[in-house]
Amino acid sequence: HVQLVESGGGSVQAGGSLRLSCVASGYSIAMAWFRQAPGKQREGVARIATGSGSTYYADSVKGRFTISRENAKNTLYLQLNSLKTEDTAMYYCAKDTVDLGWAYNYWGQGTQVTVS
Repeated sequence: HVQLVESGGGSVQAGGSLRLSCVASGYSIAMAWFRQAPGKQREGVARIATGSGSTYYADSVKGRFTISRENAKNTLYLQLNSLKTEDTAMYYCAKDTVDLGWAYNYWGQGTQVTVS
């Protein structure tokens, strides 16, 4: 049974920072963070290939967010810096055993980020 559990969300003022964490069970080739704001479609924020460490970012977060993974702890991180009000959303962790770009089969329940 695959489980992903996110944490680290909260409320922060614009310009502030947060670090999201996602503890995942099982084997992963690729992992990612997505977000969904009220009334908007879910969008990919950042993804990482767990083997090579290659990372990819949405243009809207490049230079502000950093995705990383600690393999020994099966934990995925997303460092959010210079937060803007438009970053307000539910953030979801995702993983898969194949690298299909932004397509993932396993999802967490989400953690809320609110920027005011």
